[in-house]
Amino acid sequence: MSDKSQSFRDVIVWQRAHAFTLGVYRCTETFPKHELFALTSQLRRAASSIPSNFVEGFRKRTKPDKLRFYNIAQGSADECLYHLILAHDLKYTDTASLQSELEDVSRLLQGYINGIQRSL
Repeated sequence: MSDKSQSFRDVIVWQRAHAFTLGVYRCTETFPKHELFALTSQLRRAASSIPSNFVEGFRKRTKPDKLRFYNIAQGSADECLYHLILAHDLKYTDTASLQSELEDVSRLLQGYINGIQRSL
């Protein structure tokens, strides 16, 4: 997959994951101050882990190495989903649009992974 793109910035998965992360940062600005070192921090870390791990895997030379980092990104996406559900249930904010964005990122990431796995 990475042989078609010169930079991780060219890959739609990364572009969408980065946009999602920016959205999470904006959303968490309104969280209660007592959540700064708890849910706010955890959600931001998990969100930024998605594009970060994609980037880390992008330049790995072997497909198993790439897949390992892309799988970590998937785990971070699942973690984000839980944190978004929690924030919504705590009535901190409506996270429906971020959850929808995250589902798109997860689908794209899975498609990217499937393409690599088919080429093994």
